[in-house]
Amino acid sequence: MQEMDCVEVIVEKDKYAKHGVHRGMQGWICWHECIDHAWLVDFPQPMDKPQIATIGIHEDDMKVIPQMDARVNEQIKAKFESSENTAKTFTDTPDDISGYLI
Repeated sequence: MQEMDCVEVIVEKDKYAKHGVHRGMQGWICWHECIDHAWLVDFPQPMDKPQIATIGIHEDDMKVIPQMDARVNEQIKAKFESSENTAKTFTDTPDDISGYLI
């Protein structure tokens, strides 16, 4: 791997997910040095949307791809944001919560 290579994340790890990076997302190596087997990778979104993250990714956790498509990142990001919002909603709201203790 080298600077400017297009890469795809091939694992799902909490240390990447906390920055919004998930398996299948595509980015490019934006720094010329590999430090402790990790490369600095930028994960963009299409057009004028802000980038998702620029973080270190271990070289075993990604693969080089011939071409990057930032639309893939946008779709994966939307999927995870949708599942997070669903997990935080209550399906059954009790009629009376006055006796509820915290």
